[in-house]
Amino acid sequence: MSQNSNLLAIEDIKKNYPNKFLPDIQLFKMIKSGNTVFIGTGCGEPVQLVKLLISYLNKEPKSFFDVEVIQLITLGAVSYADDKFRDNFRPNAFFVGGGLREAVNKGLADYTPIFLSNLPSLFEKKIVPIDVALIQTSYPDRHGYVSLGISVDIVKTVVENAKIVIAQLNSYMPRVHGECFFHLDDIHYLYDYSEPLLEYRDTAPPQVSERIGELVSKIVRDGDTIQIGYGGIPNAILKHLKDKKNLGVHTELLTDGIVELMKSGVIDNSKKTLNRGKTVASFCMGTKDTYDFLHDNPAFEFRPISYTNNPLNIARNANMTAINSALEIDLTGQATAESLGKLFYSGVGGQADFMRGANFSQGGKTILVMKSTTKNDEVSKIVPFLTEGAGVTLTRGDIHYVVTEYGIAYLHGKNIRERAMDLISIAHPKFRPWLIEEAKKQNLIYKDQIYVSKGDYPYFYETYRTTKTDLNLLLRPVRLNDEPILKDFFYSLSEDSLFKRFICVKKEMPHQELQFYTAIDYTKEMVILAIVQDGWKETVVGVGQYSLNEKTLMAEVAFLVRDDYQKQGVGEVLLNYLTYIAKRAGLYGFTAEVLVDNKPMLKLFEKMGFKMERKRVEEVYLLKMFF
Repeated sequence: MSQNSNLLAIEDIKKNYPNKFLPDIQLFKMIKSGNTVFIGTGCGEPVQLVKLLISYLNKEPKSFFDVEVIQLITLGAVSYADDKFRDNFRPNAFFVGGGLREAVNKGLADYTPIFLSNLPSLFEKKIVPIDVALIQTSYPDRHGYVSLGISVDIVKTVVENAKIVIAQLNSYMPRVHGECFFHLDDIHYLYDYSEPLLEYRDTAPPQVSERIGELVSKIVRDGDTIQIGYGGIPNAILKHLKDKKNLGVHTELLTDGIVELMKSGVIDNSKKTLNRGKTVASFCMGTKDTYDFLHDNPAFEFRPISYTNNPLNIARNANMTAINSALEIDLTGQATAESLGKLFYSGVGGQADFMRGANFSQGGKTILVMKSTTKNDEVSKIVPFLTEGAGVTLTRGDIHYVVTEYGIAYLHGKNIRERAMDLISIAHPKFRPWLIEEAKKQNLIYKDQIYVSKGDYPYFYETYRTTKTDLNLLLRPVRLNDEPILKDFFYSLSEDSLFKRFICVKKEMPHQELQFYTAIDYTKEMVILAIVQDGWKETVVGVGQYSLNEKTLMAEVAFLVRDDYQKQGVGEVLLNYLTYIAKRAGLYGFTAEVLVDNKPMLKLFEKMGFKMERKRVEEVYLLKMFF
């Protein structure tokens, strides 16, 4: 259905502006050899104008040569890149879409890498002068103003600086609010042709996107202002934010997922510190339902990319959360979103703008999401170092969180060894041994670092519990990268607590010993951490573990609680949860060694209601507890 309400009829437009309408054959005679021609962005591409241009060239193949065609994002058929027009056109993309990827990598088209926030200045300063711009707009309102609709991005700046602007008037183009209006007096030529806009649908592997979305929802907080990037997984994440409240949006790209959250009331922009009450975006790539929702809707404000992507503006939003994807990340935290080795794949785009802006936002955070593998799980997207030739889109300082289907790695403030272990822990299990060995060779981690390849991390055992003293705890299995927080835990303990746990004097816990608590086979043993969270800082206040005796199907159990958290119910929660896990695993019971004078521990075991045997050996009780 076209957007006709309160718009001028085409008869009135032609009557008032007769000189702006040219016959098809004359429309492109103004293009001269060596000119630069701009074509509108993505779903806002003026499809009919591009078809007419190609038709004109087929009829007049020698009308011009060596014309540079520039476009921000290509989505429609890139007919001007056809080999038969090689002498007529030279495409130049600021973001390499699928239609131009092969041509760019064969040297038949150009790619200009640039932060999107800096792109408009190329036109303003005439570094890239535009001779002819082909754009698409809504029909004019009764005042003679057209809206750029779903494509404001760099189009507004181009219109302001191009020598000649040709606009396809399309009644299907929504009249979008914001800094996106032009009067008909500012447009040189008009072409009336209404057709449905291009639509964009992107999909991600269901299981992967579900798990990643679930994990990202743990990071996004109520009241955050979010930006979501380009690609299947970022868009799929949005549906997992349906239980959040008062989210805001400041983004370059508006997607169907954002609109659905607006319709459900999750996004209301009420907590934004910049443009409160408005969803701010620069262009939209979605479906007809989204375009209909945009039409004449004051909840939206579309701005040029020089505004939306300016890191200073992004940083003005408190709790800014930038969510983007990458093609590859290395163990030091460098990521590429633009190339696969020497193969140009997409572009610098806007993610660096948003990741850096979010870094300077009060309470801001950056999240990089990616499937752990590609090519049917044959290639790891987490690698020792970026593939030779890859462009570094995000530096080691840009990323806070990395999320794959295998977990969350928090890199901010971590040293190289810690972040390497964090990233290995969320890599696909089949590639972890390789990553461990490569990291050792490159001196990124300890040379003696062990890795147990059996048993995937049981994320389903992550849970929250409240103790009898109302202490809120996160209980979760230990991970390969938990050595730093376990080190802090052990060195916080008193000599008395250590003696009661290890039944010997213990003054140190070196890496060589500590790693055996983190590199475990979850099918034969379990280590559960009791954690107090302060934002995303984790403090271990208790550790419980059991080790299976495969002959008896009994497990030796032990736990330890920080001195300043004792008598608050931490030990009881840990033992209860270890019992639940052991029963689920089919174990018959626990064994334990407890010092005779460790009365609180003995009392706790008795309280659990086990059928228990107690045998005293010198100063130690040997306990058997049957489920």
